[in-house]
Amino acid sequence: MIRVEIIGDATLYLGDALEVLQDIDGPFDALVTDPPYSSGGMTRGDRALQSAVAKYVNSDATHAAHNIDFTGDNRDSRSWAFWCSMWMALAHDRMRPGAYVMVFTDWRQLPSLTDAVQAGGFVWRGLVPWDKTESSRAPHTGYFRHQCEYVVWGSNGPLAPSEHGGPWPGCIRERVDHREKQHMTGKPVSLMADLLRATTPGGLILDPFMGSASTGVAALQLGRRFVGIEKSLQYFDVSCRRLEAAHAQGRLFADAPMALEQGALL
Repeated sequence: MIRVEIIGDATLYLGDALEVLQDIDGPFDALVTDPPYSSGGMTRGDRALQSAVAKYVNSDATHAAHNIDFTGDNRDSRSWAFWCSMWMALAHDRMRPGAYVMVFTDWRQLPSLTDAVQAGGFVWRGLVPWDKTESSRAPHTGYFRHQCEYVVWGSNGPLAPSEHGGPWPGCIRERVDHREKQHMTGKPVSLMADLLRATTPGGLILDPFMGSASTGVAALQLGRRFVGIEKSLQYFDVSCRRLEAAHAQGRLFADAPMALEQGALL
């Protein structure tokens, strides 16, 4: 581990997930993460040789401040699935019984991820499509629009009935506001909050691929605790700044936890 930062109820690690996961304990109440997809492009060469910026960013936005390149996005499908099963197995050993797993992917890697979740030891229970709305990046006119990404979700063994709400929405429609993005593939905080409402209030959330810490911000806003891991120093520093700001607002959220659970302040 190169660096550890503790910011209120959040603990952030700078390092490789496969290494850091071996040195942390838990037990965690949920694994919620958005790993590199190793997707994009039409051929294996496109996926393996292009940078993440070239694959995922429109040419007129390549110089945006949040479009810092990141590593780990150039595996082929088989090596990506094997890598996913390795870090999920490490995470699985640190989850409490009944803990949630929620992992993002796109349509190309969806079959591989459903296998990797199960190879990692979790029970696969379904998909939550994230509908990015008609404002999502458009292919040419002969295509159906690729406006959905997917959350593969499951649990560590049997999943008991929730004592704080549910059932939770099985499809989330949430537009990406590029003015708020601080990572080229960053997810909206409101989307992450929708997912985290299923987790135990006050619970401990693990994100091995933290990026710009959208999951961490949502976790703190909802009164959860957070452990995040990020390999890129640039994005680690972004995460620290975002979580420091979220922690500074903690008194506001602590005064209205029920309102946040209802989504009134999001």
